[in-house]
Formats: sequence, C-alpha cells, structure tokens
Amino acid sequence: MSGSIIPEGKTIITVAQTGALTRKNLNPNLPEQPEEIADSAYACFNEGAAICHIHARDRNGENTSSIDIFQDIHTRIRAKCNIIIQDSTGGGPNLSQQERINCLDADPEMASLNMGSLMRIAGPYKGIAWSNMPEEINYYLGEMAKRGIKPEMEIYSHAMLYEVYRLIEQGLIQKPYYINIVLGMKYQGAEPATADTFFSIVRKLPPGSTFNSTGVGSAQINIAALGMILGGCARVGLEDNVFYRKGEPARSNAQLVARAVRIVRELGKEPATPDEARHYLGLDMLKEMKSGRKD
Repeated sequence: MSGSIIPEGKTIITVAQTGALTRKNLNPNLPEQPEEIADSAYACFNEGAAICHIHARDRNGENTSSIDIFQDIHTRIRAKCNIIIQDSTGGGPNLSQQERINCLDADPEMASLNMGSLMRIAGPYKGIAWSNMPEEINYYLGEMAKRGIKPEMEIYSHAMLYEVYRLIEQGLIQKPYYINIVLGMKYQGAEPATADTFFSIVRKLPPGSTFNSTGVGSAQINIAALGMILGGCARVGLEDNVFYRKGEPARSNAQLVARAVRIVRELGKEPATPDEARHYLGLDMLKEMKSGRKD
C-alpha cells in the first residue's frame, strides 16, 4: 500500500527482546544480561527473525547507556549469527537525551527513533516523559548519518507520521523509509491498537516507505497479522507483550517469533533472511558507504 520495496512474498520479522519497562517479575523468561540477550537473539534467528531490537540493562537489571554493555551484546550476537542489530535510542526513563544515543557508538546497523514526545500515563513510570522535540530528532538523525546507521522511525499516532513528512521535506532521511507503527502503548500521545487506526495510518504513509507493525500487549499478534496482510513487516517480542495467550506467559522470545513465522507462511509468504532484509532496507549500501569513509 505504501509502495514497499519488499517483495510481495517476503516479510521481515523483528524481535523486540527486552525493552525499557518490562521486568523479570512480569515474565522470568525476559532476557536482561548480554549472554541472555545473545542466546535469545540466536534462538529467534533460528526461528526466522531478521532484526533484533535491543535495549541494554546493567547487572541490576536497570536500563543503561553503557557503550561497553552494548558492544558486549553485539559481540556475543555476532559470534552466533548474522541477525540485523537494531539498538534503541528510546533507552529508558532514567537516561538523559545524550545517554540515549550512546548506543550508536557500539555501531549497530539500525537504530530506532521516536518521532515525537510521549508521557507515560500508567504503571511505575506514570508521569515520566520521553522528550523527542524536532531539534532533538534532527540531532539524532545527524548522528546516525555520520555513522551510516539506518533509522527505524517509530510512530505512535497520526501526528508523529507528519513528523516523518517534515523530515522528508527537509531532506533529512533517505529512501527506503522504514516506519514502525506502534499502537496500544499507555502513553499520552499514543493511539489505540485498533484495525481502523492502523489502516488509517498505513493509507497515509509516504511513497517509498516500508512499514513495520507493532501491537502492544494482547494486540501484538493481531496487529502483526494485519500488517502482514497489508504487505508490511511485523514486530513481536517480550518487550511489547509478556504473554503467549491470555493467562499464559510466553516461554521465550523465540516462541513469539515462531508463531509469527507460522502466520507468515499461512499467508503464502516467507520470512526474509537477515541478508535479504539488509538488501530491501538499503543496509548493504550504507555498509559500503561506511567502509568507503573509513578507507
């Protein structure tokens, strides 16, 4: 619907393993430490995930911006498989604006970037704001461009979609645009995970964009499946949903990926491999450009 450059018979699956808010008290299978995250990433790769979305935690399980910890995670994953590493610049409520982009120095291939500010309206961080003002977004994008890192632009509402249009008009992002539609978060500034909301946003995506589909909580698999049907990609994982079904905690991120892949195949598609996803999203070109700059 958005002129996606991903072939009709392919779907990119992203696994969001840990997140900023989920804790082991909600699901003890949540990977927090580098070795847990790497083992989970490898299991998800084996099930068909092409992208691994990463938040880092310290030894106490708290969000961290430590470059050493991000690099440790990356090194452990790379020793096991070639899944695409996508670090989060959302970080956590305890991290400053500058700390949230420390992960870029660990040299991921991709990084997520919220297209606006949000305020938590429920849970332990109620009233805490994640600030992403236009000038901050521009700065983050500039830092990614210097390093040859592709942004995954996360939008939680129609309003954030128009921030993407602003960036296009100002020439700050390049095709193919990769837009993650995140619905169902308990934030001021976010929209509910309904089919109407999702379809409305997809219809308004800019030409030359590919979209990812993220539903939070019980909406995870519904939004993922709807995104696949509409020709988009899908994100699953314990960051967004700690249950496999109502009342049944997920055994692992890999279990959630395996279910998504079964749906992909029931729809007559195949999950894209990491190298296929690199080609579709232009990561191979960025790698060549980055290599040229280093030379």
